[in-house]
Amino acid sequence: MRSNAGKALGREIKDYFFITLGLMLYTFGFTVFLLPYEIVTGGIAGVGAIVFYATKFPVQWTFFIINAALIVAALKILGWRFLAKTIYATFALTVMLDIAQKVVEMPDGTFYKLMGEGNDFMSLVIGCMLTGTALAIVFLNNGSTGGTDIIAAVVNKYHNISLGMGLIMVDLCIISSSLLIESFGTFPERCTMVVFGLCTMFIECNMLDFVMNWQRQSVQFMIFSKKHQEIANAIAKETEHTMTILDGHGWYSGDPIKVICLMAKKRESVEIFRVIKSIDPNAFVSQSSVQGVFGEGFDPIKVKVKAQKLEKEMKKQQENA
Repeated sequence: MRSNAGKALGREIKDYFFITLGLMLYTFGFTVFLLPYEIVTGGIAGVGAIVFYATKFPVQWTFFIINAALIVAALKILGWRFLAKTIYATFALTVMLDIAQKVVEMPDGTFYKLMGEGNDFMSLVIGCMLTGTALAIVFLNNGSTGGTDIIAAVVNKYHNISLGMGLIMVDLCIISSSLLIESFGTFPERCTMVVFGLCTMFIECNMLDFVMNWQRQSVQFMIFSKKHQEIANAIAKETEHTMTILDGHGWYSGDPIKVICLMAKKRESVEIFRVIKSIDPNAFVSQSSVQGVFGEGFDPIKVKVKAQKLEKEMKKQQENA
């Protein structure tokens, strides 16, 4: 019991550590590379930036006010565990944005441009790569920066729509709103701002999906060994994975052989190979990438099943039993 509680506490501490790291990276990318060049982005931070460019109302307070309303609205759907970290992230990011803006602010009230004048697009690319990576780090550790992340998480919970795609749909509306604000300049200037905003959305969301898919990538192992039972026991103990033992038949030797079929995360590959080699260095192992693995221990199946069809299938199973 104590061991399980200790592991749970360790996971929570790890989550909060990496969420904080992701928030720091997001703050750096946003305030150093995007805000000084008045680049419009998506998300609630983007809404805050638009309000700031138009009225000089602090970004962090717009971010905080909208997030507070969204958190209350999403509490029932996402639950306390997810939103506890979102509340933490909202407060932490509000403070970080406030501090970071004071650091990059010049005596005349403008922000220091790290990339120099005229390098708006290069600053956009670097900034969005940083913010997209930061969002992925936060999501992978069961957190959220709030705002449109909450909306995307709600959509992702019930539908097989990636977080990046969910953010794109919401961010399109936010970025397009720049066209309606006359204080941003002439219509061509506002069009340029929207084009830059679409670029930020594309780079940030693709970076988010790239990092998350890289971490979630799954592989399939086919392990041929006379010591299959020892290998299976060791892998189960080290990784807590279950396996399927298949019956094989050697074409050349004609001897029967057992084959271990195992699905695992790609990041676990080194550990699994280490286990195999330590027991049977001569084992024949095939590793292949798979498009997706769904079910217990992996990603949930996010498709809707009609109630009548589900009831019919359950009734059929009961009759067969």
